[in-house]
Amino acid sequence: MSEPIASGVVAPGYGDFLGTGDLLPWSWAEERLAASHNYWVATTRPDRRPHAMPVWAVWLDCRLLFSTGPRSRKARNLAANAACSITTESAADAVIVEGDAVVIDPAELGAFVAAYKVKYDWDMSGNEGPIFAVAPRVAFAFAEFPEKAPGRPTRWHFAR
Repeated sequence: MSEPIASGVVAPGYGDFLGTGDLLPWSWAEERLAASHNYWVATTRPDRRPHAMPVWAVWLDCRLLFSTGPRSRKARNLAANAACSITTESAADAVIVEGDAVVIDPAELGAFVAAYKVKYDWDMSGNEGPIFAVAPRVAFAFAEFPEKAPGRPTRWHFAR
């Protein structure tokens, strides 16, 4: 994946962050995507109502990978509409990824199982549910304490 294109963020009612100043580096966002213990996955039900649930996930090959039960609401929502958002657990150093969830290729299972074992000390080798991968189409990052962050609120667009 090539480096995403970064820009400032316009947040109506909160301020215009398009001005001068450094943007957050993508490496800052990736560190938080890899380190977060819990993530929130937001999907849309077929009747267009929102649905959000926590998951464990791993950041692997520039994608967030997570599993769910085959009959879970998440899995059924994603089968009908692959678009989703995933956020890290910390609102103080928030990273939000938007993209489409796709079921991973069986050849990728070993890498997922190994990464999951290292991160959570949990063996996923007998997992029966689908394992979804979400590659960012767009991502956002916000630091609650900008004086401690290496840049201001940032949006990244990814070429696919």
